[in-house]
Amino acid sequence: MAARPLPVSPARALLLALAGALLAPCEARGVSLWNQGRADEVVNASVRSGDLWIPVKSFDSKNHPEVLNIRLQRESKELIINLERNEGLIASSFTETHYLQDGTDVSLARNYTVILGHCYYHGHVRGYSDSAVSLSTCSGLRGLIVFENESYVLEPMKSATNRYKLFPVKKLKSVRGSCGSRHNTPNLAAKNVFPPPSQTGARRHKRETLKATKYVELVIVADNREFQRQGKDLEKVKQRLIEIANHVDKFYRSLNIRIVLVGVEVWNDMDKCSVSQDPFTSLHEFLDWRKMKLLPRKPHDNAQLVSGVYFQGTTIGMAPIMSMCTADQSGGIVMDHSDNPLGAAVTLAHELGHNFGMNHDTLDRGCSCQMAVEKGGCIMNASTGYPFPMVFSSCSRKDLETSLEKGMGMCLFNLPEVRESFGGQKCGNRFVEEGEECDCGEPEECMNRCCNATTCTLKPDAVCAHGLCCEDCQLKPAGTACRDSSNSCDLPEFCTGASPHCPANVYLHDGHSCQDVDGYCYNGICQTHEQQCVTLWGPGAKPAPGICFERVNSAGDPYGNCGKVSKSSFAKCEMRDAKCGKIQCQGGASRPVIGTNAVSIETNIPLQQGGRILCRGTHVYLGDDMPDPGLVLAGTKCADGKICLNRQCQNISVFGVHECAMQCHGRGVCNNRKNCHCEAHWAPPFCDKFGFGGSTDSGPIRQAEARQEAAESNRERGQGQEPVGSQEHASTASLTLI
Repeated sequence: MAARPLPVSPARALLLALAGALLAPCEARGVSLWNQGRADEVVNASVRSGDLWIPVKSFDSKNHPEVLNIRLQRESKELIINLERNEGLIASSFTETHYLQDGTDVSLARNYTVILGHCYYHGHVRGYSDSAVSLSTCSGLRGLIVFENESYVLEPMKSATNRYKLFPVKKLKSVRGSCGSRHNTPNLAAKNVFPPPSQTGARRHKRETLKATKYVELVIVADNREFQRQGKDLEKVKQRLIEIANHVDKFYRSLNIRIVLVGVEVWNDMDKCSVSQDPFTSLHEFLDWRKMKLLPRKPHDNAQLVSGVYFQGTTIGMAPIMSMCTADQSGGIVMDHSDNPLGAAVTLAHELGHNFGMNHDTLDRGCSCQMAVEKGGCIMNASTGYPFPMVFSSCSRKDLETSLEKGMGMCLFNLPEVRESFGGQKCGNRFVEEGEECDCGEPEECMNRCCNATTCTLKPDAVCAHGLCCEDCQLKPAGTACRDSSNSCDLPEFCTGASPHCPANVYLHDGHSCQDVDGYCYNGICQTHEQQCVTLWGPGAKPAPGICFERVNSAGDPYGNCGKVSKSSFAKCEMRDAKCGKIQCQGGASRPVIGTNAVSIETNIPLQQGGRILCRGTHVYLGDDMPDPGLVLAGTKCADGKICLNRQCQNISVFGVHECAMQCHGRGVCNNRKNCHCEAHWAPPFCDKFGFGGSTDSGPIRQAEARQEAAESNRERGQGQEPVGSQEHASTASLTLI
């Protein structure tokens, strides 16, 4: 074996990534109107009530209006902040969970929370076109204000009810701890900090993933140490978690991604999984708890643990890469490392970025960042320093696009239920709520010719106003394709003729054979050793013979193993599990192509009949607490009828795919909701009658004009005749997907 250390740079699609936080040096780096050599600015705050400005202390703290105007004043200078309640931040299914002393969980629905009101806002500073504001009014005014290419924190002063501190984000470093070494990133010119969300009129794209808004239904969990650090105040912890989500939603809007909070949970009695200073162990313990305990009782897309534990070394967060929507790995852990929630929000946004498939921004990638390094840089920097980063780089956008095109994020295309936005219903918030027919925003911004922006009702003769199945204010015919399949494990969706919205995304049942690929589907993606070898070594690479996996992975060392047992020890692979350990390849480039910090680990194995066989593995220098990017991915075929799960080669029967497929009568396949997706001439739910194909989940494959044909065929069948083509369809269990 040969290995040599190289400078750290990002690994790509196989990387299970973490944010290693190296706090930046503590010098001041900028001067602006509100930061002229002084410490914190002390400002008076007032809110507009009618034609008057009244002190914040006189403002009804339980009244959180949809629109709020705030004035911050110091001497002769003032800022006017225009705010709107962040509708859509909290889903109608939102719950708060805590525990009784005996360990019983208590989940309180939205109606309980509404007592406090929705106190989370987004907005801008009047007169500053590139400004952005994200704050809460739950307990005074607290949040983030960005203008003049600078970022500021607004916090209440403990000694005064109407006076606030306004200070640069970089001064949050003085709240806690010491500073370390800087992680160098390109010094690029600052631009608009929060670009507006992408518009739906963008060019057509495969699966329209870049055009369509994505929704992450998020659960945030606070561990017991976090509960203690917040003074064992349950309401304070809950508000802090929602405030974190409010900031993260602001960051992600520029990527046309909305963060929708479906739940917060506080472990106020004790931790529900082991949370230690070892971030690697804590991550896997949390992900296991999420899969086994949280998912069954609270459906969601992603879960993040906010911890009060200080992790070892400089790590402040960790998350698996390109794992969004998976049952096993869609989540991460975040250390709450700052008194202000903004610190945890930036780290959570970073870890969520890894879940989305975003790698670190480093010099060798040539990333373009809209914020200069001395003003924070970009969110996916490998090191998070002060001031905190708040924008995404060009590399992050490209990584996200690549991940979406590979089929990542199957769960993100369904609009969460918004029967009534948390805190009240409003026409003009772009969410179609109960009692509304459409909602295109405020009248001055509405560009939808089918919707009356004043009343949120459809205009005369309009049947619809929104959705991929709405065209020229009319519903598209049933059977019109609205979302193509993105890969060999994805299924297409079709308009139903009854709804303007494309059905929620569905894909092949876990364990189903991939279409035209020698592998099995897992979480909507077909993982193969060959694909992973090409990712690591480039074109021409292929998996090494089985003897390479068996010999190398039986070592139980950093170069051959079945994963980490702890931070510094590795598991030996049993022979039956060898193809689920470190991937072994042949061919391809002379060195790994996933980054300059990845090196080749070559092993020559003598053969009994003479000669040797070359096995090529990879080792990536990313620190002791970085999970290995060279391990075979979960869901990869390891033998006929078997798949890699938890570093073991397990039978696909654990998924129940064969039992599910039997109900489809050989004329369809089973989808991830355990329903049949039928061939074009057979009807769901069981593909046993002549019809239009598709499924109850994804709509009919064939267009409505085929109904006459179906009616005639059914009459023939009633007379004892088979429908045309039925023998052909019945003779094979294969399915050509449209």
